[in-house]
Amino acid sequence: MTKAICLQHVPFEGPGAFAAALTTRGVSLETCLVPQDGLPKDSGDLLIVMGGPMSVNDSDAWIAEEAAFIRSALLAGKPVIGVCLGSQFMAKALGVTVRPGKALEIGMTPIQLTNEGKTDPVFGAGPESFEVFEWHGEIFDLPKDCVPLAGSDIAPLQAFRYGDRAYGLLFHVEMEEDGIDSLCRECASDLMKARLAAQEIKATALPRLPQLHEMADWLIGHLLRPTR
Repeated sequence: MTKAICLQHVPFEGPGAFAAALTTRGVSLETCLVPQDGLPKDSGDLLIVMGGPMSVNDSDAWIAEEAAFIRSALLAGKPVIGVCLGSQFMAKALGVTVRPGKALEIGMTPIQLTNEGKTDPVFGAGPESFEVFEWHGEIFDLPKDCVPLAGSDIAPLQAFRYGDRAYGLLFHVEMEEDGIDSLCRECASDLMKARLAAQEIKATALPRLPQLHEMADWLIGHLLRPTR
């Protein structure tokens, strides 16, 4: 049976809509809470790396260990999805520096596809400009041998692809209503810094979640497609 591995960093940022997309396709999902559970013995048939409030620049030993684990999966050509912190882990694993952005990006944010993004097998199927759910303060430049897919005013690189089957997304396409509630509760200090209200974040995000979940489904479908 095909198996997906999800590296989760906090209990309140899980696989969300990715889980439903996997279940629909008969794929099992194994979730590891890192660092508490430790890293799995392998990256399965698909590796999903979720978000979290920590930074890949933290000095904890497990950060370097997870980056090395992700790098091994990438270099082996495994399908990989990195979301928010997960995309920052991918960037670090591929040799670029993750740094503070000029402002927090929280809630629904407009992004634009690059020329490469317009022909991408996943994002090329959708609109050239659309809104995504964000919750991050750090950004990164394009890693070597990667393709830029989308950007915003604050984060010129919002999404990238490594090879044909590894995607780093600074934004969330998997986010569900309970995940938004949890973020607003657990990361309330970020809302205060950004001078945003939880009610505002949720009200603007909920109507747009179905479009994001459709993208999550496209992404899972693409990465699980057999290679020739």
